[in-house]
Amino acid sequence: MADRPKTPLLDGVTRPAELKQFSDAELGQVADELRAETISAVSVTGGHLGAGLGVVELTVALHAVFDTPRDKIIWDVGHQCYPHKILTERRDRIRTLRMKDGLSGFTKRSESPYDPFGAAHSSTSISAALGFAVARDLGGVTPEGLGDAIAVIGDGAMSAGMAFEAMNNAGHLNKRLIVILNDNEMSIAPPVGALSSYLSRLYAEEPFQELKAAAKGAVSLLPEPFREGAKRAKDVLKGMAVGGTLFEQLGFSYVGPIDGHDMDQLLPVLRTVKARARGPILIHVLTRKGKGYAPAERAQDKGHATAKFDVVTGEQKKAPSNAPSYTSVFGKTLTDMAKADDKIVAVTAAMPDGTGLNLFAERFPSRCFDVGIAEQHAVTFSAALAAGGMKPFCAIYSTFLQRGYDQVVHDVAIQRLPVRFAIDRAGLVGADGATHAGSFDIAFLANLPGFTVMAAADEAELKHMVATAAAHDDGPIAFRFPRGEGVGVELPEQGEPLVIGKGRMIQQGKRVALLSFGARLAEVQQAAEALASKGIRPTVADARFAKPLDRDMILSLARDHEALITIEEGAVGGFGSHVAQLLADEAVFDDGLKFRSMVLPDTFIDQAGPADMYRVAGMGAAQIEARVLAVMGVASIGEQRA
Repeated sequence: MADRPKTPLLDGVTRPAELKQFSDAELGQVADELRAETISAVSVTGGHLGAGLGVVELTVALHAVFDTPRDKIIWDVGHQCYPHKILTERRDRIRTLRMKDGLSGFTKRSESPYDPFGAAHSSTSISAALGFAVARDLGGVTPEGLGDAIAVIGDGAMSAGMAFEAMNNAGHLNKRLIVILNDNEMSIAPPVGALSSYLSRLYAEEPFQELKAAAKGAVSLLPEPFREGAKRAKDVLKGMAVGGTLFEQLGFSYVGPIDGHDMDQLLPVLRTVKARARGPILIHVLTRKGKGYAPAERAQDKGHATAKFDVVTGEQKKAPSNAPSYTSVFGKTLTDMAKADDKIVAVTAAMPDGTGLNLFAERFPSRCFDVGIAEQHAVTFSAALAAGGMKPFCAIYSTFLQRGYDQVVHDVAIQRLPVRFAIDRAGLVGADGATHAGSFDIAFLANLPGFTVMAAADEAELKHMVATAAAHDDGPIAFRFPRGEGVGVELPEQGEPLVIGKGRMIQQGKRVALLSFGARLAEVQQAAEALASKGIRPTVADARFAKPLDRDMILSLARDHEALITIEEGAVGGFGSHVAQLLADEAVFDDGLKFRSMVLPDTFIDQAGPADMYRVAGMGAAQIEARVLAVMGVASIGEQRA
């Protein structure tokens, strides 16, 4: 406790309603204390720091003005919600953020009534807020009641088409709805595109306010300090295609921009909007990601995601590793290959660093495209690049590729276009929990005609798969790899294209065959070593491909063994299902083969360390060993040892 910041006012706040006891000046002090508490907590847990620091004042102001949980504050993405969680009866657990059995790093309905809508993917908040507003007006019932609906969305998230679909619908329905555009000129990477440029043009040397709901110059609706500013703003904006023009065309009244770190601006504007708003209104708030913590403000990503760190220096406490990360291996390999092939281009959706493409962008800026938080666009853009004779690598996390699935089917697969999908964060990812798990891509890609689907068992295999994808022009191809460090194998000088649809034998054994797809291979090999000490020596193979399957290898394994077990870091319906279909079609089961498929369980697994999550999933080395013993007729490991 001694190293925690002193927070005398914040200590008196157990729920948001208690903020109403404070003066505006005291609320400013609460914000300062809340920022210190957030920094202290994240230094212990790691997590998303910069986004939360950017909305500390806004969080305090919203909870002081509105009446949560009756009023619904919907944080887009939710990674900025740590200060919100501290204020909403969860401060005593804030140092369990992102840990097993602890608080989620995002908003989560099952965690608190103050989290009315769960999130972790961007650009959903306006749709959700509109749903709450319509439910309210139609007499919907929730335990906390239904009041105002307030969406807080960043300028990066606003670049996604879904946000505009929601605003267009909200303008049409004309329901009372409050959208706060949290404009920090930055999503995770610096935002790109015309919308960001448009928002930049809204800035003046000094923040000004204009409440356009007060049509025809009725600025008297504004609090006194802002009336003169609003009049000046009207003069500045005359004849200019700036201000709230874009948002007003979508049916929103527009307020802003205002300084999101100045409580003297935030509180009066929010109170005015609460008292006066009738239809949909957008409040444009300027903030700084990482605000108030120098190491975050200095960081290129403004402290977006951080490991545990020293509060004084900001130095992150990452455990050293001898193995490179899969992401860095991908980025370096692709960059090296692009030196020899000027047709290779790279596409990412607001995650150049996260996908390793920052290396590529530094070397080939004209051939690397960050399209913003717009996965649907990224996929179709890549499809047309392929149709235009380029070799696009579309690098998207598994969990985010879900957002572009229609485009994968319609624009890529049906047209058999050779888009190369580099799928990072495959499998269970740890502290981000269920929302970021890469559980479904094997199933949703391997069922598409003409798709080639690979998974890297280690970092050396990843290099070969990048080379395989670059050389593959006959339709779409995908390769998946996990988060974190590799297993420490020796890396080849360069990747060599694999024979499409051919796996590899790891060790020859008897009676039972273990057929691994992807990065569980190291656990499979550990299980095989443990089994060998018990007199069971399984055959181990690496499938490499979920589609096309290595028919010859699989049928040989089935023919030469009593039992065949597949292992994959994906949900049911993926690799194991395709193997089972092949075996059924070839009538292998008629001859009595024992077949088992180890997949992720049919549940969403909450955050924990990756090893813990895989234990919950039943896919650790000990559990693979137990599955083999059970199939071979030994009820348990303990019974075998007896």
